[in-house]
Amino acid sequence: MKQKITILILTFFTVSNLFAQDSPDEIVEAFFTKYKDEGSTVAINYLYDLNDWISKSSDDVIALKNQMNNLTEDYVGKYYGYEHILDKHLSDCYELKSFVVKYERQPLRFTFQFYKPNDKWMFHGFSFDTNLTEEIKESARLHNNRLH
Repeated sequence: MKQKITILILTFFTVSNLFAQDSPDEIVEAFFTKYKDEGSTVAINYLYDLNDWISKSSDDVIALKNQMNNLTEDYVGKYYGYEHILDKHLSDCYELKSFVVKYERQPLRFTFQFYKPNDKWMFHGFSFDTNLTEEIKESARLHNNRLH
């Protein structure tokens, strides 16, 4: 009897894990886990595997993987994690999520796009950049100009 209960519990968790990454938040969390534990190529492949309409072997995706592979400790320093900085909802069916990714040398921004054409969220796009510092400076200038 105990063996049947154990099998039932394991089956439940296995099935739950198959459907666990339905929301954009869960997809992003899985991405960052893979990014930390298995590297950028595995994490990028995971994202692009979620959308049958986007080829993970296209020139743009290959270029993205190559750029991400350059984020070595020699170039950006040690990886310290990530923090959520922005959610933008175009509608109930399109969402953009942005994160600051903390490296020893400098912060990076990772931006994810998700689309829900019917009843299931799909990964729709990913980019990363180093423009956080310039954008913060520009934002501060705009804020100061409004005060005067």
